[in-house]
Amino acid sequence: MDNSIIDVNDVSIMFRLYRENVDSLKEFVVKKIKRQIAYDEFWALQNIDFHVGRGEAVGLVGRNGSGKSTLLKTIAGVLKPTKGSVAVKGTVAPMIELGAGFDMDLTATENVFLNGAILGYPKEMLEENMQKIIDFSELKDFMDVPIKNFSSGMFARLGFAVATIYTPDILIVDEILSVGDWQFQAKCHRRIQEMLEQGTTLLFVSHSMDQVKEVCNRAILLDHGHIIMDDKVEKVCDRFE
Repeated sequence: MDNSIIDVNDVSIMFRLYRENVDSLKEFVVKKIKRQIAYDEFWALQNIDFHVGRGEAVGLVGRNGSGKSTLLKTIAGVLKPTKGSVAVKGTVAPMIELGAGFDMDLTATENVFLNGAILGYPKEMLEENMQKIIDFSELKDFMDVPIKNFSSGMFARLGFAVATIYTPDILIVDEILSVGDWQFQAKCHRRIQEMLEQGTTLLFVSHSMDQVKEVCNRAILLDHGHIIMDDKVEKVCDRFE
């Protein structure tokens, strides 16, 4: 696919599920060297192959355990494929887990710079846009509060505001919009639409088929680590429902 920005080529990911508990790292290392630790192989993804074009909005749907989050983490570079390869062209803003890239003991303001640095944003750019981040997140009265005191909705507000202050080539969103009040969710959807209009590519995971249909034009249905269907969003969501 000539205009593709994401290429997932025959990707499989295997996790080792150890059958026994090990009380310490030393014991684990010793047993592993002696090959005394038994484990089962769990293939979270198997032979996943698809391509995403620039500016596409693709939803990943499926039941819990189908491999959606594992696939997003692989595309974001958090996980390395056991087999196959992933090629991503451009900047990526991943919003995969609440609290990821944050330090719970730091204030919201301090975490803006920490999370922004992880995303590759220059300090000067974050300073220039701090007020926009505060306004979008609606956390004006909590910016000097350690985020360990934040609710899940407040985490989502801060994370989304930082990740989208700059328009990335690829935005990855995993269930983060399922928390918080409906007004803020609507605000995030409007921001996503603005980014799509500016050419951002979106990978979107949600258990709400209404959200997926509203945001995406294509969807991929996963089941037990396999792609079951890759088609227009309405067709895929209707089959899943």
